[in-house]
Amino acid sequence: MFPLGSVLLPHMPLPLRVFEPRYLQLLADILPSEPAEFGVALIERGFEVGGGDARFPIGTIAQVAEVGSDEGSVVLLARGARRIRIVRWLDEDPYPRAETDDVTELEWDESLGDRLAEVDAEVRRALALASEYLELPWSADIELNADPVQHAWQLAGIAPLGPLDQLSLLASQSVAELLESTSRCTAEALETLRYRVEGADGDLPGA
Repeated sequence: MFPLGSVLLPHMPLPLRVFEPRYLQLLADILPSEPAEFGVALIERGFEVGGGDARFPIGTIAQVAEVGSDEGSVVLLARGARRIRIVRWLDEDPYPRAETDDVTELEWDESLGDRLAEVDAEVRRALALASEYLELPWSADIELNADPVQHAWQLAGIAPLGPLDQLSLLASQSVAELLESTSRCTAEALETLRYRVEGADGDLPGA
């Protein structure tokens, strides 16, 4: 397991720079496997470096896609695969480990096609507006996967949200719930930004 201060959603990329000995050992143990996988869980309290943190009980399996090195660190790109629930944390020698269960995959409902398009437009509009004031990792014109379930997860991943909102999206039990929650959280994030930028009586341009 790799506890982080961010949430990994299915079908989203995860770039990492690994330098702690325990996680270098983790990589040495998993990289011979195909696919090479590790679990990611959001830290609830504490810090990524040094251990002693508390973690939320839902996470994501990451599959290693690329591995390299830079200035004594291992740099890798992983991608979110399936969701997991942490049943219990195990002994952390030599690195964090947990007993986990897979979470049921979301299934596409053809009746959600229009709603997917609507939420896609909402998220891209939010990215365009928020990028006027914030440095964001995703642009409003980013190309997403054509598969509708992957597309829905990627919309949740690129929306300008904090980790706790993304954690709530990770727990979605249907694509419909994922889309509605993404829409709601995105609107709330824009409202929060509006107050931060303009004050209680102001509006973001185009809002």
